[in-house]
Amino acid sequence: MSSVSQPATSSAAATTTSKRVDPSLNGPLQQAAAANDAARVRELLARGAEIESRGHQGRTPLVTATKNRAVDAARVLIDAGADVNAKDDIQDSAYLYAGAEGYDAILRMTLDHGADLKSVNRYGGTALIPAAEHGFLSTVQMLIKAGVDVNHVNTPVWTALHEAVVYGDGSQKYQDVVTALLDAGADPNIRDGQGRTVLANARNNGQTAIVRILLNHGGAQ
Repeated sequence: MSSVSQPATSSAAATTTSKRVDPSLNGPLQQAAAANDAARVRELLARGAEIESRGHQGRTPLVTATKNRAVDAARVLIDAGADVNAKDDIQDSAYLYAGAEGYDAILRMTLDHGADLKSVNRYGGTALIPAAEHGFLSTVQMLIKAGVDVNHVNTPVWTALHEAVVYGDGSQKYQDVVTALLDAGADPNIRDGQGRTVLANARNNGQTAIVRILLNHGGAQ
C-alpha cells in the first residue's frame, strides 16, 4: 500500500515546488519590457513567463528592455535573475548595449550583477570601445573603473583610444575621454590596421587639442 501512495505524494510535492513555465506569457513579457511596465513584468514572471525567452531578433526580455532604455523593467528583470550577458542575434547583450549607448543606469546594474567585462560585440570590441567612440565620458569612466581592458583591439584593429579620435570631432568631450583613457593606461602607440598611431590619426583629423594631450602622454607619430 505504501508503495502505491508514496509516488503520488512525491509527484504532488514536485508539482508544488517546481515553477511552471507558460510560453504564452513570453510575448506579453517582451511587450511589458519594451514599454517599461515594471509592474506588469513582475506579474508575468510570477505567473510563469520565461525570463530568458527569445523575441524579435533573438532578444531576451532584458535585452528588449535595454534597447528601449526601460530602466525600471530592466531592474525588475535583473533582480529576478536575468542574464546580463545573454546576447541577441546581432551579439548585443544588456551589458554591451548599455555600455555602447551610454545607458549608465542599466550599465551599473549589469556591472553589479556579473557583467562579463571580456565579452565582445559583433565587431569584436568591448563595451568600452563604442562608449569612447560616442564620447560618453561617464560611461567610459564607469567601464574603466570596472576593469575593462583599455587596450583591447577590435576586429577593425582599433582600440577605444583610436575610436575616440577616428570617430570623434576633437571637442571637449572627446578630449576628456582621451585623457581618461590615457590616465587609465591606454597605449597611444598601438597602430591600427593601416599602421597609423592615434597621434597620426589626430593630426590627420586636425584635432590639435588631442594632439597635445597625446604628446603629453608619450604619443608617437
